[in-house]
Amino acid sequence: MSTLPKSDDIQMAGPWVTEEDIAIVTNMLRNGWYGKDAYAYVEKFEREFAGWHNRKYGLMTPNCTTSIHLLLAGLGIKDDDEVIVPECTWIASVAPVVYQRAKPVFADIDPVHWCVTPDTVKKCITKKTKALIAVDLFGNMPEMDALQKICDDAGIYLIEDAAEALGSTYQNIRAGKFGVGSVFSFHRTKTITTGEGGILLLDDDKLFERCKFLRDHGRSPGTYYNTEVTFKYMPSNLQASLAYAQFKRIDELVERKRWIWKTFRSYLKDIPDLYLNPEPRNVYNGVWCPALVFGKSYGITKEQAMDRLGKLGLPVRPFFYPLTSLPAFPQYAADGPKNCPVAYDVSNRGINLPCAYTLSENQIAHYADGIRKILGG
Repeated sequence: MSTLPKSDDIQMAGPWVTEEDIAIVTNMLRNGWYGKDAYAYVEKFEREFAGWHNRKYGLMTPNCTTSIHLLLAGLGIKDDDEVIVPECTWIASVAPVVYQRAKPVFADIDPVHWCVTPDTVKKCITKKTKALIAVDLFGNMPEMDALQKICDDAGIYLIEDAAEALGSTYQNIRAGKFGVGSVFSFHRTKTITTGEGGILLLDDDKLFERCKFLRDHGRSPGTYYNTEVTFKYMPSNLQASLAYAQFKRIDELVERKRWIWKTFRSYLKDIPDLYLNPEPRNVYNGVWCPALVFGKSYGITKEQAMDRLGKLGLPVRPFFYPLTSLPAFPQYAADGPKNCPVAYDVSNRGINLPCAYTLSENQIAHYADGIRKILGG
């Protein structure tokens, strides 16, 4: 096992970068700028990351948001199309729908795994629906086989936002294999990092060619002849060198994320009516970030919990807000609580626990004591 990073303070989130990682990045800095080597790490990482997920193609991007946008554009999602999205997720899952001038339709979440469900999705389908973006929230997995059948029956695309689920599996199939395309994030806080970064995984030949074309200013391969005005969503070889280095350690990194989650569960198991990321029988959870939902018996909101933990010097972040509750989506605010009551309820009682690779068992035990204190234990 590589030497773990350390911090005397409890950090909320952060990567695990080793000397081996640094050596690979250094090699890129010395040799990865000219000729056939200028994108060598990009191409190597795309190929190997896609292969690990049993996908045919990978297209690396500057971040996961651009990966989603690239896919929506490649699928031809346009003005007035409807795309079903979860009520509870980071805004990046939904923003590209708005970029395409399409309409997000918010689906409620499951009270246990916090992802969309077959029933909540069915309620949202109309004649204008073109796609469903299913998010693997905090590493959790929705019922992907049922969601795929619903999409197939309705003639709409299933898109998997696996940004938070690297290493998770559903029925022994890796997160990132579901739907017409899937995306991952390599943000500073994620399981593997490039600082910022993302990737789009695909199987369809024509869709891959279209997205690849859209990624680099709509030019013919190897030329400066542009036939459309498109995007500039190319990654750098520098980003990809760190991605490749980190990916070589994927099993070690996922296992460490799971260790953090298991250790929190161990130190909190004696406290009743607390709920962390689940792991149902058919799911292996990569647990990018442990999330904690307080049972209703405590009568505590996430804002109250965050305030109390902050006064104890413990870092904490909120469970994702219902998107329709945010000023960014004012036109949906009136109907949000009525259409998605579970999302509003769970979010109101949820927080994110630290997920930094620097966490030690003593620090997790100390944090668990803080949870007890704010609950009056």
